[in-house]
Amino acid sequence: MISLEDFHQDFIQNIISETQSRGISKQEAFFEYICNSLVTEGELSSEYTMAEYAKKDIEIHGYDYDEEREILSLIINCFFQEEDIETLTKAHIESKFKKLKKFLIKALEDKLYKNMEEGFEHYSMAYNIYLRFLHKEVKKIRLIIITDGKLTKNLENIPNEILYNITTEYRVIDIEFLYKIYTINTFKDTFNVDVNLPALIVDTLSQDYRSYLTVIDGKTIAEIYDKYGSRLLEQNVRTFLQFRGNVNKGIKNTIEYNPEMFFAYNNGITATASEVILENNKIVKISNFQIVNGGQTISAIYASSKNSKLDVSKIYVQMKLSVVSDTNKQDDFVSKVSEYANTQNKVNQSDFFSNSPFHKDFKEHSKRNLAPTIGGAQIRTHWFYERVRGEYLNEQAYLSKSEKNKFLLENPRHQLIDKTFLAKSEIAWQQFPDIVSKGAQYSFAKFADYITQILEKDSLSITSNYFKEAVSKIIMFKQTEKLISEAKWYNGGYRAQCVAYTIAYTSYHLNKFGLLLNFNKIWQEQCISDSLKKIIALVAKEIYASITNPPEGNANVGQWCKKKLCWDSTKNLNIDLDFDEEILTSKEEEKYIKKEARKDKKLDNSIEIQSFVIRFKNWNKILEYYSKDEIKSQISLKEFDILSKYVNHDINLPSEKQSKILYDLYNNAIKDGFIV
Repeated sequence: MISLEDFHQDFIQNIISETQSRGISKQEAFFEYICNSLVTEGELSSEYTMAEYAKKDIEIHGYDYDEEREILSLIINCFFQEEDIETLTKAHIESKFKKLKKFLIKALEDKLYKNMEEGFEHYSMAYNIYLRFLHKEVKKIRLIIITDGKLTKNLENIPNEILYNITTEYRVIDIEFLYKIYTINTFKDTFNVDVNLPALIVDTLSQDYRSYLTVIDGKTIAEIYDKYGSRLLEQNVRTFLQFRGNVNKGIKNTIEYNPEMFFAYNNGITATASEVILENNKIVKISNFQIVNGGQTISAIYASSKNSKLDVSKIYVQMKLSVVSDTNKQDDFVSKVSEYANTQNKVNQSDFFSNSPFHKDFKEHSKRNLAPTIGGAQIRTHWFYERVRGEYLNEQAYLSKSEKNKFLLENPRHQLIDKTFLAKSEIAWQQFPDIVSKGAQYSFAKFADYITQILEKDSLSITSNYFKEAVSKIIMFKQTEKLISEAKWYNGGYRAQCVAYTIAYTSYHLNKFGLLLNFNKIWQEQCISDSLKKIIALVAKEIYASITNPPEGNANVGQWCKKKLCWDSTKNLNIDLDFDEEILTSKEEEKYIKKEARKDKKLDNSIEIQSFVIRFKNWNKILEYYSKDEIKSQISLKEFDILSKYVNHDINLPSEKQSKILYDLYNNAIKDGFIV
């Protein structure tokens, strides 16, 4: 297992790599890394914004407003940037919190925004904070220090304070906190929930799981969620819907006005665990408790208790709890339960994107496709696709020093593909800069929809060529960031929005004139050409001038960029662009490349399918399933004949076509709920 010191070293190297490849400062890379981790953990909303402001006795680096929970978070850095882990002393902490608190007071009492120049992110921050308080939209304040240091052991806790009649929490997010997130997400540390619930044991024929029916009261639900938070929901397809949909509003109304009817009205909770302990027919302990359906019920009860101060003790919720002791089968089991059990709100296939074949295909291509050597380098390298944060580091966990050096040479950090960054670059090119401007989580959701639609039309669409084009878009996105950062006209702020709109406008312009960018050239050179750099620099300059001067009534640049109206307005810009033939490709060439890539993918799939059919040992159970009268009529005589012959060894080595038929029969049985 990776030690805290190794994790810290990797963390610092990640910051350096992001700085060099994207042209952003270390402070920006540091802020973004930690805030993205906090968004994943449910500590911040995806609306967080970096906005640096420092004067005498005042310092702040960004803020977040969680609209659903009405929580305002003010964030300040304490970035040591040292090779060894530094200690965050009590003096450091008191100084940083004092400066944050002073900013808040100035923003509210002195209307600090009036002394700032419009068009900068710190102006928008100060103005928005003032407005939130003016409209009484803040129910909790959090002052947060983020640091790569380690919190001193002399400071056990920092008591809450009341500011402006609002509870104010003091939080320190240090390297140990980040390390804990990493270990939880990577190694799935066991956590036990103590309860006292009546239990009805449900007899099932399956050896893979055991089920219980129980009833849990609202007060217990609120206490469990308060203690474990998003860890309870980490495998749920929707982790925090809050009160947006009609169902959630109905839940809140029932809690407030008809609590005694909650049990009758609500569909209940579906949960899984790795183990339960029973005493006197009661469940007293649940290990690795996971809510896979009913996350909105849980969050609604918790929000009603904590935010609305409603009495939830009279609420009772039915719960179906399935215990899957085999850790190798848990993810697949949870996925199936989520898909079949989610009925309260319409669930699209993209909601299950974490289990999409896209990730397997994309990961496989990242292993197979070696990047071309450039600049005299002799070692061919990979672009490492990190589906789960921490995967890149975990790959190195048990390597010797020489093996680790070899791994880093073949998988350089600047070629690490983060799934949210992949989503941003793809969605920007698909001309949704307004979505990208809303943040990584919105981009990823849109990307999930986009990929799901592609795969539903064509299961062979994630080819080697797709992988290379996706990497080329990442290269272009990062180099656009760098070009903007280094531009003389760039005054600071709103770079993320400028990048998204620049990429989107370039794509839009090419489509408008029927032109195709040569992504293969970018892949081969592992960078964008000087000619394309000039075009992007020209577009970026015009875009920046446009988005930072929004129309009347849209003074907040950040919010303006999130609107589709902003993108519609940007498309009307008349930027004269001249694309050289060297950076373009023809439709015929594009068609040929994609056709060849599909052929390769089809061949790869055929080999994988034949290999699976031969390795799988329970075809007799599949035959038993399809031999049932009500099921047999659903497949053709030819399919049943091939399955029977293979089980009875009349077919020793199935052909490509026979393997495909057997493989489809297997998958259809699994989809229908048959457990092998």
